[in-house]
Amino acid sequence: MIRPVAPLILLTCLAFAVACGGDDKDESGSLPTSTVATTPEAPNATGGLPAVKLQRVSPSLSFARMTGMYAGPDGRFYVTEQAGRVIAFASAGSTEQQSFLDITERVSTSGNEEGLLGFAFAPDYAQSGTFYVYYAAASGSRHTVLSRFRASNGVADARSEQVLLEIAQPFANHKGGQVAFGPDGMLYLGLGDGGSGRDPMGNGQNRNVLLGKLLRLDVSKAAAGLAYSIPADNPFAGQANARAEIWAYGLRNPWRFSFDAQTGQLWLADVGQDTREEVDIITRGGNYGWSIMEGAQCLSGASCNRSGLTLPVIDYANGEDCSVTGGFVYRGQAIAPLQGAYVYADYCSGKVWALRYDGTKLTQQGLIADAPFFISSFAVDAQGELYVLQHDAAGGVFKLVP
Repeated sequence: MIRPVAPLILLTCLAFAVACGGDDKDESGSLPTSTVATTPEAPNATGGLPAVKLQRVSPSLSFARMTGMYAGPDGRFYVTEQAGRVIAFASAGSTEQQSFLDITERVSTSGNEEGLLGFAFAPDYAQSGTFYVYYAAASGSRHTVLSRFRASNGVADARSEQVLLEIAQPFANHKGGQVAFGPDGMLYLGLGDGGSGRDPMGNGQNRNVLLGKLLRLDVSKAAAGLAYSIPADNPFAGQANARAEIWAYGLRNPWRFSFDAQTGQLWLADVGQDTREEVDIITRGGNYGWSIMEGAQCLSGASCNRSGLTLPVIDYANGEDCSVTGGFVYRGQAIAPLQGAYVYADYCSGKVWALRYDGTKLTQQGLIADAPFFISSFAVDAQGELYVLQHDAAGGVFKLVP
């Protein structure tokens, strides 16, 4: 059942502006071992999109304000809590939990969109024990941090932190925060425009700054003056008046992106301002329009120069919906009619949708489930099955089932 709009949006902005606007209205191959689905390739389904159910994996398994869940190469799941904890558990039906990492004293949650926002296992984690996190820092002036840690015997060493990148943040909102290794072995990081409303500093279109961008970094080695290196095929590498880390730009607040486990295509959901939420397919050097455009509409409400801008695969109007939560292309086996469809949601309304895209146009889109809770993120297991995460003080993990 859809809940009342006004109280819902108010509660959302108070409880989880990580995904919300919270302002003043305010390329291809196989994925790394740590995230690849192990099922064989299957053709995309045809016919209608199926209705699915959301089945809680264990009534007694709950977490505080989840921002993500990740399948580890050791077979365990790893949950990130916004306050700065990473908790591991053995299987979807397990109730036994183990603290993997606790950096709460380093993580700021003073802004509702701050906290521990991203986590990624290195492709060689099983050998190296290396993983990466992105969080809002509690010390010093407002900034966010991309760091590397190491683990051994299934537990992280909090003292092993190596800061790779620090990013000054002018406002408390729009932190983005997804970190993920692509099929190319590079680390991708999604950053919001820095916050406030309507991008007052013009960061989305400014290629001299990192805010409002999707970054692509080679974290396997360092370069002079950096704790990482710039991939030679980054679109702006070696160019003047542009940060070489940038892979794509014109983003407002990217809240969850993923790589199709079969094709390597990069899907990203970008949270809108007042009227539109959008889903994009990200390409090398693409400009996704913010803050010239919001979704497929000109931000000014009149006309604008769309030259060189990449329009979204789909955008939808705010209303009872308020904040898009990006998901995954379904590559599991349990829901055959969903094969090859991109699954995504809205944080506020709890609606879960799927769409099909033929490479040039949207061919199908529809509601497949309706959750009576706030959806902060999706997760995928080693078999390619999908889960949604409830953002609450005691949120549950729910699996998509036929």
